[in-house]
Amino acid sequence: MKHLYSFLTIFLLIQFSVWAQQTDSVKTTFSEIVVTATKTETPLSAIGSTVTVITSKEISERQLQTVVDVLREVPGLSIVEQGGPGKLATVFMRGTNSNYTLVIVDGVTMNDASSPNNAFDFSSMNTNDVDRIEIVRGPQSTLYGSDAIAGVINIITKRGTDKPQYSFFGEGGSNGYYRGNLSALGSYGNFHYAINVTRNGSDGVSASDSKFGNKEKDDYTNNFFSSRFGWNFSQDAKIDLIYKFTKAEASLDQNEKLGDDPNFIYNIEQQLFKGGLNLSFFEGNWQQQFSASLIKHFSRALDLVDQFRPTTSSDGYNKAQRIKFDWQNNLRFIENNLITFGIETETEKANTSYSSTSEWGPFNSIFPGQSLRTTGIYLQDQINIANSFFTSVGLRYDDNQKFGGVTTFRIAPAYFFNATGTKLKMSYGTGFKAPSLFYLFDPAFGNPDLKPEKSIGWDAGIEQYFEKGKLSFGVTYFDLKLENMLGFDSNFRTVNIAKASSRGLEFTASVINIRNISLNTSYTYTETKDDYKLSPDFDKPLLRRPKNQASIIANYRLNEKTNFNLQLRYVGERDDKDFSTYPAARVTIPEYTLVNFAASYRFLNYLELTARIENLFDKQYEEVLYYGTLGRSFYAGLSLTF
Repeated sequence: MKHLYSFLTIFLLIQFSVWAQQTDSVKTTFSEIVVTATKTETPLSAIGSTVTVITSKEISERQLQTVVDVLREVPGLSIVEQGGPGKLATVFMRGTNSNYTLVIVDGVTMNDASSPNNAFDFSSMNTNDVDRIEIVRGPQSTLYGSDAIAGVINIITKRGTDKPQYSFFGEGGSNGYYRGNLSALGSYGNFHYAINVTRNGSDGVSASDSKFGNKEKDDYTNNFFSSRFGWNFSQDAKIDLIYKFTKAEASLDQNEKLGDDPNFIYNIEQQLFKGGLNLSFFEGNWQQQFSASLIKHFSRALDLVDQFRPTTSSDGYNKAQRIKFDWQNNLRFIENNLITFGIETETEKANTSYSSTSEWGPFNSIFPGQSLRTTGIYLQDQINIANSFFTSVGLRYDDNQKFGGVTTFRIAPAYFFNATGTKLKMSYGTGFKAPSLFYLFDPAFGNPDLKPEKSIGWDAGIEQYFEKGKLSFGVTYFDLKLENMLGFDSNFRTVNIAKASSRGLEFTASVINIRNISLNTSYTYTETKDDYKLSPDFDKPLLRRPKNQASIIANYRLNEKTNFNLQLRYVGERDDKDFSTYPAARVTIPEYTLVNFAASYRFLNYLELTARIENLFDKQYEEVLYYGTLGRSFYAGLSLTF
């Protein structure tokens, strides 16, 4: 805990320095526009939800190459990777399960329909085409439907700019790491384009922690292509087309202390298609957005027998697709009201197969192809009174082919004191998660009578801004109840049986470009609990969720050519289980603190050299029991931009 006390001391000193900057009359203004919280462009000052925005500028300054690394510093989120970069990576938002967060890329739902719990794996997602990431915490099903029980992560990619820009980035470093990226962004008249090609990989480290004697390194490769094209027919009619392709391969190990496995390979292939049409009528007072999207996902995990594991093999594949149509309307005919209503329908399909051999004999499980359609209708009203009081009130009804209808609601008021730069905010709402195709239809574990998992949550907080938003701090309290959660009966059949809860505090403080210094600090306290009385873990914390997390990110721009960035991250103790024992023994993973440093120097307008060190003090730590992590690592890169 001594590391935590150091973080909190620094955090409080920053807050006091912020307070010291207050003047007698503060006229705070906001240029930050957020889309995810309301599905419309809304100033941050008018939003009652708790929102974090990370821009491409911040990503570049920190030299963050994966979305996983970007999310690590967000308050209210905890991240785990099972064996280092390129391996399974999951996000826990406000202490909830990883499958309770909806992940969106350019309006397309990314959660994997073939996964048993419909979660999203961040392992293959890089940042090269990312323009901004918006994270909204708290139940968001009113606007987004299923999976948004704890919140939404919305990844928005780059569009073409007015001036054509072409760039190349190459980087190499420790453990045989390499990355190459080519991109082109620009526009010609009413046509705009953005194209991005990336290949990266590494020899990696042992996915099973090397401190137990595991020597075999587990490599990974990732190939990524993205394109975005648009045509503005007029000011009132625009079309947008998006295509993305990802193909990745990673070597894995077994989930045990001596888990080395030299031929355990995991492959992922994913394609995203989206078309959108935006129309505007009556001088912009009625805006319509039509979109259609298709996401296709394929994965295979293959482990053949070898000299170290001559009796063990497995072969499993997942195949899924998700088709969605959405029609959204924004109406501004009533003064100080923005009414949003929409209809969306989504069909998900999946089939899986798994077979294995072991000392216990052969095992086969085939999940035949199944599909399910859900249609939702939503209504939201945003109210503005005297540019001080803001609120959004929403209601949604979803009809699922299997379990029928579910209604969710949400209210998120905020009051902004312009004279002092103070915002009071709160939100209260409900969320739901539809049972996955696997849990509904699997011949061995499925149950067609399952009902949706549900959440009800609220948060309240205060944000204080000074110097037109350049100095700020905030604190938010949150409380989330989870009900109707999925569990298993005595025959291992899936049933709605479990409960859990999560509550805590999120603190933030920031300085934005004062004397060329920017500083972001955060601290999150999360208390989770298993509330199901018949659970062996009743009244205990949920696994892999630390109670305490903190981060400090400092950026110093020495001049127009030189930039320095320092990142400190503290993760407290958390519980895990040793699944190699029966029954699985509960263990505590120790706390750790990591320090990363990055620097860049621009030689010419078009040439920049980058360098970074991760885990500067070579800290040995675990995010998941028995899984390896990177030690001290060095990287250097070169960027050309024309």
